[in-house]
Amino acid sequence: MFNQISFVGHVGKNPETVDFPDTGNKVVKFSIAVKEYSNKSDEEKTMWLDVDAWNGLGDRVLKTVTKGREVIIEGKLTLNTYSKDVGGTQVKMTKPVIKLTDFHLCGKKPTSEDETQTEEPKQEAPKRRLAAAKG
Repeated sequence: MFNQISFVGHVGKNPETVDFPDTGNKVVKFSIAVKEYSNKSDEEKTMWLDVDAWNGLGDRVLKTVTKGREVIIEGKLTLNTYSKDVGGTQVKMTKPVIKLTDFHLCGKKPTSEDETQTEEPKQEAPKRRLAAAKG
């Protein structure tokens, strides 16, 4: 079986890095808001999804993904298990997390003070496509 999932949504807050110094790995975490529609009512709901981007892909996320940005994410659906203290008792909790394999920026770039972070990759992308088309 193949585990792949794709969503389009807006980034809720700027991505954050968690380093693992013992292994040299790091994960960049962010969440996206995905609109969810019900066929039983005209009510629009928002579903929040947690996303983890590891190592080099995480570096790309940090350089380009900002709060409010519309993104298409692709990844593998995983389950994170952790313990939570509820009324003095440790309760085992599980939540779905998307392990990012690829992403694409779309929509208008949000206006912010960090505009210089997202401009550079946009300028590089057409050059790569043009070089690939010639070769």
